[in-house]
Amino acid sequence: MTTAAPRPDRERPERAVPQPNAVVGVGLIVLGADGRVLLGRAHDGRWELPGGKVDPGEDFERAAARELAEETALRVEPEDIEVLAVQIEAGSAVTRLTAAAVTRSAEGTPTVTEPHKIARWEWFAPAEIPSALYAPSAAVLRTWRPGLPQLPEVPSYDYPLGPAGTP
Repeated sequence: MTTAAPRPDRERPERAVPQPNAVVGVGLIVLGADGRVLLGRAHDGRWELPGGKVDPGEDFERAAARELAEETALRVEPEDIEVLAVQIEAGSAVTRLTAAAVTRSAEGTPTVTEPHKIARWEWFAPAEIPSALYAPSAAVLRTWRPGLPQLPEVPSYDYPLGPAGTP
C-alpha cells in the first residue's frame, strides 16, 4: 500500500509568532535627601535612570520598586513612589509607553548589581545632569523638570496624572 503525499493546499500553515508592537515600562527618578538624582552610567558612556519593563499584572509603582532593587539594591515601598505622567513614544516600529515616576524614600547605598549593563551609579544635582542620556531617561527627567536646558529633546507625548493616578 502506498501513502499519498500530503497536499500543500490542505496543510495547516505555520502560525507566525506575534511580534510585540508595544513596550510598557517605567523610569524612576530617585532623589537623595539633598535633592540629587541617581543615574547609572552605561558602558557606552550614556546615562540612565533606574527602571525597566512592567511585568504582566504589575502596576507602575511595583514595577519601579522591583526594578530599583534589581538594578541598584536600593529599597523603596511602592506606596512611596509617585507616578507623574505616562509617556507615549511612537517614533519607531514599537510604541513605547513609559511611566515617569519619582521617589524621595529610597533606602540603602546604590550598588552595581548588573555589571553587564551599568558601570557605576552616581548622584547629580539637577543642574549637573549630563546631556548624554538614553532617550527614555531624558523624557522622564524632562517630565519632572521641563526647564533643565541640558536635557535633549525626545519626541514623546506626556499624559500627566493627577491624584491617585487619574488623568
